[in-house]
Amino acid sequence: MHFAHLPDVRAQRDPDGPALADTTNTVCNVELAAAVHAAAEQFGELGIGAGDVVALKLINRVEFVVVLFAAWRLGAVVTPINPAATESETAHQLRDSRARLVVVEQDGSPIGGIRALAVDDLRRTAVGAPAPAHDDPAALALLIYTSGTTGVPKGVMLDHANLDAMTQMGAQALTVTAADRSLLILPLFHVNGIVVSILMSLRVGASVFIADRFNPTTFFDVIERERPTFFSAVPTIYSMLAALPEEVRPDTSAVRFALCGAAPASADLLVRFADRFGFPLVEAYGLSEGTCGTTTNPVDGLRKPGTVGLPFPGQEVRIVDSAGNELPSGEAGEITVRGPNVMRGYLGRPQDTAAVIVDGWLRTGDVGRLDEDGYLSVVGRFKEMIIRGGENIYPKEIEDVLAADPDVLEAAVVGVADEKWGEVVVAFVQARAGAELNVAALEERCKQHLSGFKRPSAIHVLSVLPKNAVGKLDKKALRGIGSGR
Repeated sequence: MHFAHLPDVRAQRDPDGPALADTTNTVCNVELAAAVHAAAEQFGELGIGAGDVVALKLINRVEFVVVLFAAWRLGAVVTPINPAATESETAHQLRDSRARLVVVEQDGSPIGGIRALAVDDLRRTAVGAPAPAHDDPAALALLIYTSGTTGVPKGVMLDHANLDAMTQMGAQALTVTAADRSLLILPLFHVNGIVVSILMSLRVGASVFIADRFNPTTFFDVIERERPTFFSAVPTIYSMLAALPEEVRPDTSAVRFALCGAAPASADLLVRFADRFGFPLVEAYGLSEGTCGTTTNPVDGLRKPGTVGLPFPGQEVRIVDSAGNELPSGEAGEITVRGPNVMRGYLGRPQDTAAVIVDGWLRTGDVGRLDEDGYLSVVGRFKEMIIRGGENIYPKEIEDVLAADPDVLEAAVVGVADEKWGEVVVAFVQARAGAELNVAALEERCKQHLSGFKRPSAIHVLSVLPKNAVGKLDKKALRGIGSGR
C-alpha cells in the first residue's frame, strides 16, 4: 500500500463510509479524497513537488491528515512540528529539514523565510483535475524529529516502504479490521499518532476520531459518545485514569483493548487498570527509528504483564553484548531490531546513522532481555543506567517498586553524581489526586524490595513530574533538580 493512493481507494470502495472526525469536523471517504485533491492542487500551485518537504505545525485535527495525504500525492515529504515548539526549535527543524512550506494554525506570515499557509486558507474544492499520485515505495514520506533528550533533535527518515510494512504488521498483530474505530489522543507530531492511530486504521478501512487534548475528567465521556474499539496512550495517561474516584465507572463495552507504550509501565498499573475498566492494556515497545512498533503483547493471546511482548510479524529482535554478540534468553543486553520497518537513517547525519544501523540491525540504546518464550522485557536505557560503586542499576526496577504504592501516581529514578560512589540513586514521586505521600513509608518499601545499593539516597515529592512533548519523563530536568542545579 502506497499511502498517496489510500484516500482514493477508500472513496472508491465505500464513498459514504466514515473516515475521520474531530470535535468540529466530520468527513466521509469521498469527502476526504476531495479535500486531499484540493490541497494537493493548491500545494502544486505553490511550487511543491516530488522530494520537497512540507512542515505541519498544527494541533490534532482533520486537516492535519488531509495535508499529510496531499503532500504524499505530490511525492512530497512531511515533517510534523510540535505546535508548542518554541521559535528557535521550529527554526531548527525547518532549517534542518529544508522545508519549503509550513502549514500553521493561524498567522500565514513567513517563518524564517519559509512560506507559511494558515490552515483556514487550505483550498476545499479542487479547481481542475486532481494531481497525479506518486507511488515510489522508496520515496521519503516522513521526517520525524527525535525529542532531543539525548542531544540535538535528529530527523528520522521514514519512506513509504517503512509505512507500508509497519501498518501491515500492526494491523496483523493487533487484529485491527474495518470494523474498528480508532480514538486518537496522542499528538500527531509523533510517529505513534500518525502511524498507529491514523494510517494503520485507515489502511484496513476503519474510521478515526481525533480527540481534543487529553483531559482525565472528560476522557470517558468521549469513550461513551464515540465508542472507539481501541486507542493508544502513554503510562502517565493510564495512571491518571486509574486515579479517578472509585465512583467513576464508565461504559467501556465498545473498547477491545488499549495500547500502552512510549515509556515503561508497571505491571501493577496494567493489571489494576484492566480489572477496573474492563478492557486490557496491551503493553508494546518501539521507537521512531523503527517506524513506531517493534514488539507487542497479544490482544487475544498470552499477555505477560511487565513485558512488552513479542516481535511484530516480519521483525526480528536480538539482545547483544557490547561487542555485538547475541546473548541467550534471560541475559540483559542491548535490544537490536531488524526488519522492513527500520528507518533509512538520520537526515544529513551519516555518522550517526552508521552508529545505530549495523549490518542491517538497529541498535536501540535500550537494555532488555528475552524470556524463554521470546517475550521482551525492557530494563532501561544504557544512558540512564546508574553505576554506583561499580554496580549497574537500572531505574525501572526501582520505579516499579515505588509505583506499586497505592498513593503514588508516578515515579522516576535518576543517577546523581556523588564524590564517594560515583553516582547515587535519587527518586522522584508524584502523589495521586487527594493523596499524601509518606516518604518514610516509601523508604521502608524500598528496604523490603531492593538490595541496599539500589535504594534511593533521597526521595523527592513533586507536585508534577516534568515531561517532554510526547509524554516521556524528562530525566535531564530531574537530574538537575537532584543535583541542586
